[in-house]
Amino acid sequence: MIRCSIGTAKVLGLKSLKIDALPTTAYLMAGEKCHFNCAFCAQARESTARADLLSRVSWPLYPWKKVAEGLAGLSLRPARNSAPEEVSLQRICFQVIQDQEALEQVKDWVRDLSQHSLIPVCVSAGPKSLDEVKELLALGVDHVSIALDAATPTVFARVKDGSWEKRYALLLEGAQHFPGHLATHLIVGLGESEEEMIRLIQDLQDHGITIALFAFTPVRGTRMEHMTPPALPHYRRVQAAHYLIRSGAARAEQFSFEGGKLNDFGLRDEELHALLQDGEAFRTSGCSGCNRPYYNETPGEELYNYPQTLQPEEIEQAWLRLFE
Repeated sequence: MIRCSIGTAKVLGLKSLKIDALPTTAYLMAGEKCHFNCAFCAQARESTARADLLSRVSWPLYPWKKVAEGLAGLSLRPARNSAPEEVSLQRICFQVIQDQEALEQVKDWVRDLSQHSLIPVCVSAGPKSLDEVKELLALGVDHVSIALDAATPTVFARVKDGSWEKRYALLLEGAQHFPGHLATHLIVGLGESEEEMIRLIQDLQDHGITIALFAFTPVRGTRMEHMTPPALPHYRRVQAAHYLIRSGAARAEQFSFEGGKLNDFGLRDEELHALLQDGEAFRTSGCSGCNRPYYNETPGEELYNYPQTLQPEEIEQAWLRLFE
């Protein structure tokens, strides 16, 4: 059995539901109850959250055979501007709960998929060594994601288990040996400043590491359930900085900060507006084809990460947030 995000189950024909934004990546989760105890995670060792939750998303269980058959039957085609009913899958992403048994099971599933599907696969896991990263890539995995989550060792020590320094070192080592195949997750709103997050983003980008930005999401049953998510202006500034950095339009060194807050992008207003006017900066970031609908969001409210092309009024609203 394997867990699928509820949207993935819809795309694979395993679940009938009404949804306005379908995932363009198949999100699959292996394992339950991590041996780590991250303060924000529903799957943490001491979490009392529902077992089928990861962030705001529910992940029902299905037989692997049915999931694999559904994946094998889907074609790979561009879906960036497609209507929801036309969206097909551009990527398969395994979220591996931190235990060795789950990771070994995912390796078997990756081998199985390689015989039936041409869709790129990424694995978000916690490999402990370069050899484990190498093994996953040798199986045909396109990206291996090692989640830092926290922007600094101090924040990491407060909300996660393990060592920020060791994870960071493994990310850099992996990026050096396997250029273009390492990724990480960063969560905005865990207590870091905008400056700390943006300077880390620049460093990771300089090493060729793909970055997926998330907004901290309080989940009932976790140790951080009563904490508040980041303010939208705060998140929009980090999003814009990330976009400018990864597109090569600007560097963190040219930004200005005051008290940790980004207050100048080092560009003329008309230059900045031209770079951000299509709204791409405010789309979901990460591996290509990853749009994570409503992973951090509540339907009906302004979205942190837009899973599809923004409407003109959404672009204008996001733009104005930068200066609040």
